This record gives sequence, C-alpha cells and structure tokens, in this order.
Amino acid sequence: MTDHTRRNVLRGAAAIAAAGGLVGAGAQARPAAAAPRTPTTRHFPFLEGAFEPVTQELTAFDLSVTGRIPTDLNGRYLRNGPNVLGLEDPRAHHWMLGDGMVHGVRLREGRAEWYRNRWVRSSQVAKKLGEPYPGPVPPDDFPCNTHVIPYRGRILTLQESGPLPYELDDELNTVGTYDFRGTLKGPLTAHTKFDVHAGELHAIAYYPTWDHVRHLVVDPAGRVSRTTRIPVADAPMIHDFALTENHVVILDMPVTFDPAAAERGDIVPYVWNDKHPARVGVLPRKGGRVRWFEVDPVYYSHTLNAYEEGSNIVVDMTNFDAPFLVAGNGSGGPYATGTPRLDRWTVDLRHGRVWTRTLDDRPQEFPRVNEALVSRRHRYGYAAASAEMSLAYMAVDGNPPDRAFGNALIKHDLFRGTTQVHRLPRGAAASEAVFVPREHARAEDDGYAIAYVHDPDRGASDLVILSAQDFTGEPVARIHLPGRVPLGFHGSWIPDA
Repeated sequence: MTDHTRRNVLRGAAAIAAAGGLVGAGAQARPAAAAPRTPTTRHFPFLEGAFEPVTQELTAFDLSVTGRIPTDLNGRYLRNGPNVLGLEDPRAHHWMLGDGMVHGVRLREGRAEWYRNRWVRSSQVAKKLGEPYPGPVPPDDFPCNTHVIPYRGRILTLQESGPLPYELDDELNTVGTYDFRGTLKGPLTAHTKFDVHAGELHAIAYYPTWDHVRHLVVDPAGRVSRTTRIPVADAPMIHDFALTENHVVILDMPVTFDPAAAERGDIVPYVWNDKHPARVGVLPRKGGRVRWFEVDPVYYSHTLNAYEEGSNIVVDMTNFDAPFLVAGNGSGGPYATGTPRLDRWTVDLRHGRVWTRTLDDRPQEFPRVNEALVSRRHRYGYAAASAEMSLAYMAVDGNPPDRAFGNALIKHDLFRGTTQVHRLPRGAAASEAVFVPREHARAEDDGYAIAYVHDPDRGASDLVILSAQDFTGEPVARIHLPGRVPLGFHGSWIPDA
C-alpha cells in the first residue's frame, strides 16, 4: 500500500482540506458557514445543527449549576468526537474523519471547577493551529476522535485502523502518542474492553491491508502480552466487539475495504459487500480455535455488554438493518435505511447457532453499562436517543417527519424487560449517557447517568446528571457550559485517584 493510499484510508480527502486550512498560532479555524437550505442547496447534516463543529477552544471556571452536584462525584467527565478544523469544502469531508476534540468538565466536592474543550494535537492539527509538533511524526498519524478512556493513571484518546492512541494530561493538553511501553505494534481499536477482575485491557484491531484481525491483550503491567491473529476475508471493518469471562466475541459483518476506492482517493473506502457473509466468531480468551456462526446480515454499531449463561454467550448491542453505507450517500456522513435498535444475540455453543431478538425497537445509540460489569452479567443498560442523529443517518432521501423521533435518555432493565425514559425537549440533542457508580454503591444501578445535552434556549450545552435509580425524575444537577458540545462519539468518567 502506497503512502498516498494509506492516508486516504484514514483521512480521505480531509488531508487535502487540511493542506489549505492553516491558521496562525492561537487562532481558530472556522468551517464554512452553512448556507440557508433551499431546494437547490446541498445538505450536509453532519456539519449543521447539533453536529456543527465548534470553532474555539474554551476554558471556563466555576460553572453555574441548577440543582446540586453530588459531593461523591470527584473527577472528570470527558467525551471525544469529530470536530473538523479548517474545512474549506464540505464535499471533502466525512463526519467520522473530523479532527478529534475532547470536551471535559472537572467536578470536585460539589463544584464544577472547569470546562475545557481541546483538539487532539496530532501532527496535522498542530500544523493547522500553527503549533510545533514535538518529535517525529508516527505512522498513520491521526487526531483520535472516537473514544477517551482512563488507563492506569493515563487519559487515552482512541481511534481504530492505524493510529496510535494519543495521551492527554489532566487539563486535556496533548502529551503525545502512547504505545503501551513500546509493546503496541500496529493499530489498536476505538473500543477497548477493560476487565476489572483480570486487570486486562482487550482489543480487536483491524487494518485494510491485513488478511486477519488481531486480538490484543494488555496485561496488568501495561504491556501488550498476547496477540492472536484471526484470519478473515475482505478486510472487514470491525468497529466494536464483546468480551465475556472466558471468550472474545468478534462481529464480522459485510462492511469491507475497497482497494479501488482507496486508490481513487475516496473519502472512506469501505463499502457494503453483499458477497461477504455475516458471522459471529467466538475465541477463547486463553487462546485456541475460533468458532464461527453465520447470522443474517445487519450492521452492528456498538455492543452494550456480553456474558456467559451456561453454554450460551449473550451479547446485547445496537444494530442497523442492512445495508449500511459507511461512506454515506452524499450527506457527509454514514447513511442507513433505518434507525438503530437494541438487539440481543445468544450464541448457543452447544448446538452451534445464534438466536436473535429485538429488545427495544425505538431509535437509540451508544449503549453503555456499569463498567465494573464488562464481561459479566448485567441487568441495566443506558442509551441515548437523539432526533438529529436519527434524521442525519437518513438525511439524503425520504426523511420521515420530525415527530417520528424525540430526544431522550433510556434506561433498560434487562431482567424485567422494561425501560425508563428521561424525555428531553425538542432541540435538546442528547449525547451518550455514561454510568458512574455512587461512592460505596450497593446495587448495580446505585449511581448516576451523566451526559451532555444541548440547551436550545441558551444555544449551549449542559452536563446533565441523573440519578440512575430515579431516572425519570428531575436531574440531580444541570451544569451550564459556556458553549456547545456537538453531537459526537464516546466518553468516560475518570475518577480522582
């Protein structure tokens, strides 16, 4: 693969836009202003409305609060997402390839001490901001835009298919790339799984020129201690996976790399491939043979969690109906024929089949679980429903009316098969809800669900804190931020040590 093609795989034409988007030190690059929509104006939903990139890095102290911040919430809530910098031509952009920006709120002893938002300083972001980049540029460099996690006292931003993680300090300044003490050779993933019982961090890594994917295990010492290569055809995109106490679950769906599209310089050279069978792989965590199980084609977006139940493996996740066009359909982002729903797949290891059923068919994304239960049986899950997210994924033709969707945070009780919905006003776009346990928690849901929510009256965002055990009640606290947090991807609560 040529260097030109590798850049196209990761950034596509965004690299071209970056070349013309240089600004002076301390200045902020502004995306082209969105023109009013007319019948002849092209619509780029992932650059407008709740998705519109912000143009400044802000720092604000002593934030105003409605309600009371629980005094046991001491730490930082951080969320990552694409926030394109220096965009000149919307046609040369894809939402998933925007420069990563982390938004954070620092809580301590009942106070909201600060809000910050900062671009991840990859080499290209540093160049666009007129800042020096320290040291040599790593291969496949990219400002990680998908997730931000705590890992053994570090804050890591994550991206899949090539780039190394970037480490941030406690105030969201970029420290540099992180390779797990020199042991990470190649890509990681956007969705690691940390098993608190084993002290292990797991990943499924893919790369467009590989004939396999890799299961990586980072041991309690912080080193990649085991790499298992799993042969796959067609170089599929494996955005997420699942982990149980004894198994790794690989979701191999029909979104695959298209070399011809990469050579052409297509923005995202991944396509829906009807010839690629949809299947689920089960790999023993201690090593061994992968067992594959065919399933009907869908596109999974994210796993909630997985666990073992006798000889069965239960995986809860959000799925889109086939086909799913990662490269979009002219909208500047992905395109789907419908909205994601919460499904349960049960892998029957004894009889060699997979049972599927829908748990909740209302539009929802970004499912999260109490992180202490990753790989173990869970009862509760949390998801976000955002009207603008749903409409943007269906934005090119045949949009349903706005009233078909709403904004809400959803709590699932998967033992009882019930849900609680915290409804939000029109225009109050909700980001992913992360569960944070209360100090000395006694139950799985003894804690808080926290999320960034847009306040249409202020034209800015709030950090909303809900009691997970009073989910439909008034927020415990609503922290008022000085600016918008655009709809983005994933975040984490990073408690004080």
